[in-house]
Amino acid sequence: MIILQARDLAKSFGSTAAVNGLDLEVEEGTIVGLIGPDGAGKSTLLRLFIGLLQPTRGSVMIAGLDVASHGEKIKDFIGYMPQHFSLYGDLTVAENLKFFADLYGVGKAAFTRRRGELLHFSALGPFENRLARQLSGGMQKKLALACNLFHTPKILFLDEPTTGVDPVSRRELWELLGQINSEGVTILMTTPYMDEAARCRKVGLMFEGRILAYDTPSAVIAGLHGEIAELAAPIAPALKALRDCPGVKSAHPFGDTVHVVLEGAGGLERLGRCLAERGVPVHGLKQIAPSFEDAFLALSEKRESWRT
Repeated sequence: MIILQARDLAKSFGSTAAVNGLDLEVEEGTIVGLIGPDGAGKSTLLRLFIGLLQPTRGSVMIAGLDVASHGEKIKDFIGYMPQHFSLYGDLTVAENLKFFADLYGVGKAAFTRRRGELLHFSALGPFENRLARQLSGGMQKKLALACNLFHTPKILFLDEPTTGVDPVSRRELWELLGQINSEGVTILMTTPYMDEAARCRKVGLMFEGRILAYDTPSAVIAGLHGEIAELAAPIAPALKALRDCPGVKSAHPFGDTVHVVLEGAGGLERLGRCLAERGVPVHGLKQIAPSFEDAFLALSEKRESWRT
């Protein structure tokens, strides 16, 4: 079943198109990750999905209802956690939970039961009397998740939920997301982390307000055309030389190496000759299996832009 459907969705701010004619379908029960550079339109897209922004054109349907005309009813189906801390810092953990339960119209008996479940689920029980502003970044994220789960949403929208937290908290948050999803809640999240996107059941690669690819992570990688070469060489001279090398589709730094997308047979040998002719010292050159990051960068890089 399709729980979210966007058709020709667009949002402009003046002359800037933040979302540009985007189509998307999200299946119920999936975890979907949206990844892209800053300014790709990810946060704007989430706000369009939940009705915080009105589209310039196009439509969004959630659970078969149009968001624009059924905004109040849609609120019963969704949860939304913005990127930045959005709870009340002067309230305790318990008080924040009570506030959001009242906001969602949760009755007294249901609140008592659900409160205990959520405190246990988020491991915040020992901290229920601590002010929210005094929690660590990871604990604040867990509290925000818990506050959005009182009404058991059909779909949960998360804007970079693990940004700014330590590695242990990132792992714990992913464990919580797995538990939420196992209960049938669809999760649509934005993330700046390639490794997190690769853990999602489906991933959308966003660039300049559009989704360039939407599929399973393995299918996105399989769709990369061309060989990937790992080049160990001085990065700046190598990138400059690669602009003039035949058969090079794109190139990008990858740690202390350069990953090069090659087309045609004999690409490695041809690349080695080209670099030698241009005086670039090559310390290593080999073909490697493409990574998820390689697939994303190959899709988002415009050939003319990296060659200029």
